[in-house]
Amino acid sequence: MTTPNRPLAAALWMTGAIAAFTAMAVATRQINGAHDTFEILAYRSVVGFVLVVAGAAALGQLSRIRAQRLGGHLVRNIFHFTGQSLWFWAITLIPLAQVFALEFTSPIWVILLSPLVLGERLTRRKLIAAGMGFAGVLIVAQPDFTRVEPGVLAAIGAAFFFAATTLMTKALTKGEAIVGILFWLTLMQAGFGFAAVLADGTITLPTAATLPWLAVIGVAGVGAHLCLTSALSLAPASAVVPVDFARLPVIAAIGAVFYGEAVAITLFLGAGLIFLGIWLTLQGAASATRGRNMTNL
Repeated sequence: MTTPNRPLAAALWMTGAIAAFTAMAVATRQINGAHDTFEILAYRSVVGFVLVVAGAAALGQLSRIRAQRLGGHLVRNIFHFTGQSLWFWAITLIPLAQVFALEFTSPIWVILLSPLVLGERLTRRKLIAAGMGFAGVLIVAQPDFTRVEPGVLAAIGAAFFFAATTLMTKALTKGEAIVGILFWLTLMQAGFGFAAVLADGTITLPTAATLPWLAVIGVAGVGAHLCLTSALSLAPASAVVPVDFARLPVIAAIGAVFYGEAVAITLFLGAGLIFLGIWLTLQGAASATRGRNMTNL
């Protein structure tokens, strides 16, 4: 692929990621009440595991799956499982667009956690971006401090755990193949899911009505990871993140048309402020990279 086509290819991959995330949210809504959150996660991971193993075998990548860093995979997947559980639960409690808007605060959490996890410097620009993101959350969530809204807290918690997962994934990618990360991701997530299902003493098996939706969730979960990773490999994050924000109007329209969810202008105002904070951070990172490149000339 020639260099001029890389941004276009990245945009196409991001279109796939948007479709995958949207399909996963809609499919979860469709089986709400038939399966609980842990059952959805368990069945989703089984489908994902089959897809990853089949794909790795077809591409001759099975030998790249290693067990030398199981501890790192375990910690990462505990955080990821927690984030996924909160995300799926939030989808059943609050409007889809609100879940997606609050999920976009994940990069803000990355900013705040990176000094602790990766030893990165917390600059004034990053602090301003984090403050803008927090203000955006308040506008989107419009919290009533006299009572706790579980769905909003779940969505914000999901964003936090996704951010922690991102940082751990970044550490794992140094020397670990993507196929190995996906293999341990789906295998461990399936184990966690079924352990949680068995812990509450009841399990609802898939039915003819829910099985297709569970399959959609499983395929979309793996597809979203693949599309997002591929897009980031082709273009800088500053080009990918703005495209990802197209998820918000798409899911808002779906929520309004199919589920009768009201879409308030404050949701887009808050999401815009969150995006502005993320964009500010990305521009700072791009400027720093250009500065280092000029110094090395």
